[in-house]
This record gives sequence, C-alpha cells and structure tokens, in this order.
Amino acid sequence: SLVVSILVAYLVKTGRRDGLVPLWGGVAAAVAVSLGFGALLTFGPKGLTFEAQELIGGTLSIVAVGFVTWMIFWMAKAARGLAGELRGKLDAAASTWALVTVGALAVGREGLETALFLWAATKAAARESGSTTAPLLGALIGILIAVALGWLIYKGAVKINLSKFFTWTGAFLIVVAAGVLAYGVHDLQEARFLPGLNNLAYDVSHIIEPGGVLGTLLKGIFNFSPAATVLEVIAWWAYILPVGTLYALRVSGRRPAPVPAARTLTTQGAMK
Repeated sequence: SLVVSILVAYLVKTGRRDGLVPLWGGVAAAVAVSLGFGALLTFGPKGLTFEAQELIGGTLSIVAVGFVTWMIFWMAKAARGLAGELRGKLDAAASTWALVTVGALAVGREGLETALFLWAATKAAARESGSTTAPLLGALIGILIAVALGWLIYKGAVKINLSKFFTWTGAFLIVVAAGVLAYGVHDLQEARFLPGLNNLAYDVSHIIEPGGVLGTLLKGIFNFSPAATVLEVIAWWAYILPVGTLYALRVSGRRPAPVPAARTLTTQGAMK
C-alpha cells in the first residue's frame, strides 16, 4: 500500500494520469500472481504423505525467513530514499508496458513474500487451533487496514516518517521471523529430516494453554510454542542474536571499525 500510494501520488502530481491505468494493471497482475502462488502452496501438497507435507512446509518456512530477512535489511537501507527511487523508475518508464512492469515489480516481490509468510504463519496457527478461519480473518483485516492507510497517505491525511516506520517494523519482523524459523525446524523434525522431536527444551503448556487466547495470540504473532524442542530453541537464538545485532548496527549507522592501514614512510617523509 505504501509503495502504490507513492507511485499513484507522483503520477497525479506530475500530470501523468494516463499512466494510472497501466500502473494499476501491473499492480493487479502482481496481486493475481501472489494469490496464485498462495493457492499453489495451499493445495499443491494435498495427497502427499504427512512426512512429505511437513518436509515441504518446513523448507518453505525457512525460505520465507530468508525472504523476510532480506526485506528487513532492504527496508533499513531504503528508508530514506524509497520515494525518490520509485519516482525515478516512473520517470524512466516511457511506454505503457514499462509502467505495467514498474507496478508489477514494485508490488510483486512483496506479494510473493507475503503469500509465503502468511502461508507459514497460518499453517502454524491452524495446527494449534485446528481452524484456519481466525488467522485468515486476521490477515484480511490487516490487508484492509493497509489499504486504508495507503489511501490516507495518498490523500495527504497521514504522514509517515519512513525511517522510523521501517526501523520499528524491521525490529518486529526479526522476532516474527525467528518464530517462523523455529516452526520450520519443528516441521523438519516431524518429517524425520532433523532429529530431536521428543527432546524438549521446555514445556509450559500447563501455564500457557495452546488453544487458549494467550497461547493462540503468541502462536499467531510470534509462532511461540508452549512446548519447544532443543533444536527449535537453538534455531531461534541462532537467528535472533546475529540478525538483531547486525540490524541494530545498520539502523544506528555504525559500522565495524576498519583495520588501521600500515603507514608507508617515503624517503622524503623519513628525512622530515
């Protein structure tokens, strides 16, 4: 929604309303491809054995974490220059098909990532509650809110500091992605691809009921499991510590100190 609102607003302000139709055509194509990808993920593994489904699910969950991690660091880098970058692409799009491509590529990447990420998160929540209705309803509400915010941004009713918005969103996504990674590891354990399925690191099911309100919220948002294996906990920490540290350094603008270069004394310098 943020990307589309920037693109549409720029075309309108620069008097290029004729570019809105092909731009929306590209956006619609990206949405259609994302929905098709989501349908393939949902219905494709049907008929496979339980182990095969878990293997596919665990692998795709880890792939989703990779995509989201890349997006997190992209947001940290593009926070200040996103609008200018998008406007530059529109200026370079001289033909109708070029505008279609700009719209499709700008939305398509996020659409495919969202489809994969929602599929992994919904699958995890459904396992705890036994139903996909609640997580899908939550996803729909989130999408509608995003569309409304995009419209308000376009109208100028809402101003967003992209730097702060991306910084806090990225930090939140790191925690979410760590949970999806742990869930993916659990799937691979159930597929008998990884060992240690019965080797629990903790079990607080008697405190946080898996099917209760708190358990469902924690599972749906953070993929928190009241009973996690040792390998799941290791995967969670192995992700959140290095990624969180690198992200904090990136958003703070700090870089590792460079190694001092050896001084070269010229003959003239030595004489001085």
